[in-house]
Amino acid sequence: MPTINHKNVAVIGAGSWGTAIVKILSEHKKSSDSKMDNLMWWIRSAEKAKYISEKHHNPDYISSIEIHPDLVLVSNNLKEIVSKCDILVMAVPSAFLKQSLESIGAEDLKGKVIVSAIKGLLPHSKKIVGDFITDEFKVPESNIMVISGPCHAEEVAAEKLSYLTIAGSNQEMARHFASLLNNRYIRTVISNDVRGTEYGAVLKNIYAVMAGVCHGLGYGDNFQAVLMSNAIREMKRFLRNITDTNRKINHSAYLGDLLVTGYSQHSRNRTFGNMIGKGYTVKSAQLEMNMVAEGYYSIKTMFELNENLHIKMPILDAAYNIIYNNAPAKLEVEKLTEKLV
Repeated sequence: MPTINHKNVAVIGAGSWGTAIVKILSEHKKSSDSKMDNLMWWIRSAEKAKYISEKHHNPDYISSIEIHPDLVLVSNNLKEIVSKCDILVMAVPSAFLKQSLESIGAEDLKGKVIVSAIKGLLPHSKKIVGDFITDEFKVPESNIMVISGPCHAEEVAAEKLSYLTIAGSNQEMARHFASLLNNRYIRTVISNDVRGTEYGAVLKNIYAVMAGVCHGLGYGDNFQAVLMSNAIREMKRFLRNITDTNRKINHSAYLGDLLVTGYSQHSRNRTFGNMIGKGYTVKSAQLEMNMVAEGYYSIKTMFELNENLHIKMPILDAAYNIIYNNAPAKLEVEKLTEKLV
């Protein structure tokens, strides 16, 4: 069982969200009452790790964030970082997590606390990150936490007030980790709905893709509101079936994250969907974005998962038909409008 003595933290992944989390944790590390001894950051590329260490910013994502070398140790040696840290924050795209962790095994993660900041299912197994870590590396569920909530990396960089939900079955550890994130522009909320918040984060990306598709097709704010209100009910149906917990679906971890991902200009999933709605092919949209839209992978894995669950999910079905069956977006959305209330 983890304790609140875990003071060495590592962030695994150098995308926009990983970069933002490094910034948030750095705020705590430099505070006078810091509960953190060491903060480390794993970058896959040795060349990029060297660049960040020397130039003090990520050249590819949120380059406005300054990385202070006296606060953060940057390295491409995953095994060394894992050996030195107690809490590991996973922030790589779900499709690449298994590959990213191929150099370590169950013994390396023994006694470690794993925090998932990944909002997607692993395509090869259709598992949420928590289940994958438990099954693959034998990490107990009590050592698994999830970061969720409406919080775009771009607004973290701009230090705009944001709220994060930390979900964990060990509430003492969740409070400890939340205290490492709290600062003047980050507020934290504690939850015990670990699986619900993780699945909810997967689903909201799918609905954001569909919000983008509809925007690209020319649908206005009135319809978008209907789409989002149906999306949160669809999410509620799924979560109730997959994990029966007494949750409030209008909490910021569910509804709040759905709204910001569905409406925000910073949402890469909405941007991806918008391009599809405007007539881009999936491949051309991905190439032009040059960023990973988790919703693309989640649509397929969630659709295949639901083939066995048989939950009523018309928005998910429409997204799958458009993205993977090459159904005309205009026709598919027109059919969807008859199923919304």
